[in-house]
Amino acid sequence: MNKISMLAFASFLTLHFSTNSFADEVTTTTVQESALSSVTISDSQDTDTEVSGFFDVSVKELPASLHILSFKKLEENNIQKLSDITILDASASDSYNAAGYWDALSVRGFTLDNRTSYLRENLPINAETFIALDNKEQIDVLKGLSGAQVGVSSPGGVVNYKVKRPTIKDLREVKMQVGEQGSFLTAADVGGRVESAPEFGYRLNLAQENLAPELKNAEGSRSLVSFAGDWNRSSATLLQTELEWSRRSQPSQAGFSLLGNKLPDPVNPRLNLNNQAWTQPVVFEGVTGSAGLKHNLSSSWNLQVVAGFQNLTTDDRLAYPYGCSAENNYDRYCSDGTYDLYDFRSDDEKRATYSGKVSFDGVLKTAVLTHKLSVGVMSAQQQTRVQKQAYNYVGVGNVEGTAQLPENPALTDEGTNRDSTTTDVFVFDNLKYQSWNLWLGLRHSMMNRESIRTDGSRAVSHDQAFTLPWFALSYDFEKFLTYASVAQGVESFVTPNKVDYTHAGEYVPDVISHQYEVGLRGTEENTWFITAFHIDRPLILDQKPLYQVDGTAEHQGVEFGGEYRFSRWHFEGSAMALKARRKDATVASSLNNKNPINVPSHTLRAQASYLISDVKGLTLSTRLVQEGARAVTADNAVTLPTWTRWDVGASYARALGGVKTQWRVSVDNVLDTRYWQESPEQYGHLYLYPGQARTFWFSLQAAL
Repeated sequence: MNKISMLAFASFLTLHFSTNSFADEVTTTTVQESALSSVTISDSQDTDTEVSGFFDVSVKELPASLHILSFKKLEENNIQKLSDITILDASASDSYNAAGYWDALSVRGFTLDNRTSYLRENLPINAETFIALDNKEQIDVLKGLSGAQVGVSSPGGVVNYKVKRPTIKDLREVKMQVGEQGSFLTAADVGGRVESAPEFGYRLNLAQENLAPELKNAEGSRSLVSFAGDWNRSSATLLQTELEWSRRSQPSQAGFSLLGNKLPDPVNPRLNLNNQAWTQPVVFEGVTGSAGLKHNLSSSWNLQVVAGFQNLTTDDRLAYPYGCSAENNYDRYCSDGTYDLYDFRSDDEKRATYSGKVSFDGVLKTAVLTHKLSVGVMSAQQQTRVQKQAYNYVGVGNVEGTAQLPENPALTDEGTNRDSTTTDVFVFDNLKYQSWNLWLGLRHSMMNRESIRTDGSRAVSHDQAFTLPWFALSYDFEKFLTYASVAQGVESFVTPNKVDYTHAGEYVPDVISHQYEVGLRGTEENTWFITAFHIDRPLILDQKPLYQVDGTAEHQGVEFGGEYRFSRWHFEGSAMALKARRKDATVASSLNNKNPINVPSHTLRAQASYLISDVKGLTLSTRLVQEGARAVTADNAVTLPTWTRWDVGASYARALGGVKTQWRVSVDNVLDTRYWQESPEQYGHLYLYPGQARTFWFSLQAAL
């Protein structure tokens, strides 16, 4: 066996033992509108579009861009964390994704706010943590403005996590995974109905992983325990509950940067600048859960009540490279490859989210029109509690990672505690006449924002209210759907908690964004879509000591893609062309008509697979990922070039001794291409993150 074969075999070994066949889809428990003798246990996911503000609506009917990523799709593509989905969706790209830290996603060129743009079971959560996928049934990405649907959020879109629910059949699955550098994962997935009381269902997920990534000096571990249960109390009433505990401990990766005015050559992606002797891991720990009631009031009307909570604890630590005082540059490294290094520590950060929603959904018929109505109230409260922090200069580091400097953990920097409460009243109406659909949505959001420093100073509070409309018109041509929509959204910003900002840690008053979108979507088996959008949102100027709205960002783009099966071929992909510009700035007027930082000009995701006829069960596959040029500096003097990554793989399904097995092997970045993957700006500093090195993984799945 040659070296490549040995690496491929050793990289990712996955074993599954399950009482179900590989083709079985995991199911969820839902209350059907026409429930007669019992609440139906059915395959999800084509009609559950609650994240889009509607009920009992096929995804194919929605006048919006919604990408549903099933657990099967995530597992087939070895998706380990949210940022990995960027290989599957052209509208999504990286936005300050550092190894060992929380995921940050950009959709349509706008970074999703981790405080406001993420949902779990359709309720707001704080995504300033690591979110495990072992117990997630699917990830929904609603692209574009979604103010009327979910309230405060980024104009790029919203991500909703759905947890695994009890199954119809008994599920007994164990997973073991071995990584190339020594990672080892064990996981269990157990579900079904209680034999003596089938009205009760359960789902238990366990995971324990020792993390040994390609990145040097970044070993860690993570754990997960989750439970979901349901009670089919009567033919019209379903009670659901779920609870999750997770913990992840792993050192984070510090970014690289410009060397003076020069864009350096891409570095070895295994090089870690967070490699001091006193480096400590970032630790994320959280308990999250929800409980809900679904009740059929009649054959046409339903009541839903759901409440959720999330309690997070974080120890955030980093040997933090920031600027070059020797050359009086504080947004990049020195021209000789050195930089100022700081000892940053913020232990025992507490974040809590409490939310609840009550909604009524129903159908009315008036003359020739059919109305699908949804009305309700949602309230959410977020709290952030922090201690004093360490942020201390310790000396000069270098991009080779060879400097070893003394630690300085003294707590010298005040933190900021924040509270945010939002109450929303919403109403939606889908009016249908023959092949026409008119969609009307309205959400009134009332918000209170408060902040105070940890020393009791600078107490700030403000109240705001917004009424957010959404209108869409669609027409069904049987084989394809066309639609147009207009939307408004509201967005929240927080000034970075650094002493060199005028209002460090404080909220910036919420602002309004606008979107126009038109689309075509195929509705047959070989699906396709074309979407054009225009979004403008107020733009934050991040130039210390200023952190304030100055001008707008205007993003115009076209997305298209689809899925096609022909004989033994399967093709799938998407692409986006994006024109993003700053405009109407007054403080930084020189940046008008410039490209925003870290926004690619275009993106491409393409996959193809072929079922070999001569070897039954063997499928070969390949994937292409490409992203266009990105601005590194605000004046666009430096840009990242277009990069392309090529992956290859194969899967082999075969029964061995009566046991169904599925073998998979893949090589990501097969040519080991070196490139800068993204160029985010963080706290007024310009960073660079390299693309991943060539990575091998191998899996074996067996069903008994």
